[in-house]
Amino acid sequence: MRHITFAAALTLAAVPSHAQQAQIEGVISDQLDAFMADDFGRAFSYASPSIQGMFQTPENFGRMVRNGYPMVYRPDEVEYLGVEDMGGILRQRVLIRDAGGAFHTLEYDMIQGEAGWKINGVRLVTAPQVGA
Repeated sequence: MRHITFAAALTLAAVPSHAQQAQIEGVISDQLDAFMADDFGRAFSYASPSIQGMFQTPENFGRMVRNGYPMVYRPDEVEYLGVEDMGGILRQRVLIRDAGGAFHTLEYDMIQGEAGWKINGVRLVTAPQVGA
């Protein structure tokens, strides 16, 4: 019985709170709004220091998103899926429908710093092949 209680406590500790989820969704949503407005400076402000260091300027960052993540640059519809605690990083899954109607699942790695939640990376999740 003690093992079950301990395992349940560990599981609950690894689940982000509703407040954390809402804050993370807010950051991602605000960045998407900034991209829609072509406000790369504001979009860049939601990136973590390591991402900012990698791209150096909002213009470089905006170019990378426009060319590499067009569904993020101009999403048609956004749905927030689950958040997973990866041990210091919270990973938010997001389903985005692009302007052409195609759906894309992305994983946003989020870190919390002094200024709140920042996006520390985004990766496109490849859908599993379906068929015989």
